[in-house]
Amino acid sequence: MTGIEGSFWRTVAVFRAASLVYAAFLLLRAGGYEHPALGWTVMGIMSLWTAATVLAYSAAGLRGRPLLAADMVVTVGCLLATPAVQGAQQQGSMPITATWMGGAVLAWGVYGGRRAGAVAAAIVSLADLWTRGLPGSVSGGPGAPADLPVNGTVLLFLAGVLVGHVAQLARQAEERMQRAVELEAAGRERERLARGIHDSVLQVLALVQRRGLRLGGEAAELGRLAGEQEAALRELIRARPQAAPAGTADLCALLRGHASGTVTVSTPAAPLTLPARTARELAAAVGAALDNVVRHCGERAPAWVFAESDGGTVTVTVRDEGPGIPEGRLERAAAEGRLGVAQSIRGRIAELGGTVTVLSGPGRGTEVEMSVPADAAART
Repeated sequence: MTGIEGSFWRTVAVFRAASLVYAAFLLLRAGGYEHPALGWTVMGIMSLWTAATVLAYSAAGLRGRPLLAADMVVTVGCLLATPAVQGAQQQGSMPITATWMGGAVLAWGVYGGRRAGAVAAAIVSLADLWTRGLPGSVSGGPGAPADLPVNGTVLLFLAGVLVGHVAQLARQAEERMQRAVELEAAGRERERLARGIHDSVLQVLALVQRRGLRLGGEAAELGRLAGEQEAALRELIRARPQAAPAGTADLCALLRGHASGTVTVSTPAAPLTLPARTARELAAAVGAALDNVVRHCGERAPAWVFAESDGGTVTVTVRDEGPGIPEGRLERAAAEGRLGVAQSIRGRIAELGGTVTVLSGPGRGTEVEMSVPADAAART
């Protein structure tokens, strides 16, 4: 057994062993039992089952529902044997299992959390109340105990719920710690590779870019491609992985994937965590805007991507210094069936409950501003 969960199972094992000793001590001191031999038979079953569960708790593969179900059957069975052992004179006293019956409740709580612990507590408590003469007490018949043993029931419920809750929190904390350790290890490995890449690959790519631009012609094109790869590689080794909650994504990480020798991406230092679909659709709309820059301004045209968060709104702006869009051009393109901006950009953002603003003019370049609410998951 390793980890935090293993510590909980070891605690349950210790509790069962200690409770077994306590139950045996009470049986030795007991007087007036009608069938003491039967009592020691039940105690033998409890001893064998305690040894079996202690061994089973040490193997992760055995700590499952079959073990828990068998544990509950054995526990309730031993508990229900109490009236036969004690007889009518001892009805209503402590059951022969004593606190040993709480082991099943704790095991269920550790395995399934507070709800499973509460269910186990309810099963064991009902069996305990029956052995103490609950039916007689309800009807007011003779031999019924004066007070119902609710204290033990409350303690069982508290133990099952609290232990289950704490065990669940401990598992979650351990998982988060494991993810943090993995991210830290990945970050150290990334830094180690970054140093090696910076001293070799990046310098070669930068040299190819400078020489290619100096020579011109086809070499200039090779130099441009080398520059793009250098920028992309720099961004790759610069970015550190960030843990994002389940169902979300970091918009900054997605936008940095568009960075190249001609595209500059500026994002906040902190992650912009959005619902996963919102982040993907917004990044896709940015990609469509950059495709328009290449289509209308050329492959070498520079472009800039800016991302920011203001209150409950996330805004991403794509800007270029191209020839601009003449007034009414977008409306005519949509009327003619060319729906690049209308569907790839406006349609995506509209589905997220956001807005798109296009600022452009002849000779002034183009700026596409896309804004979506940070809680766009409610609109998708």
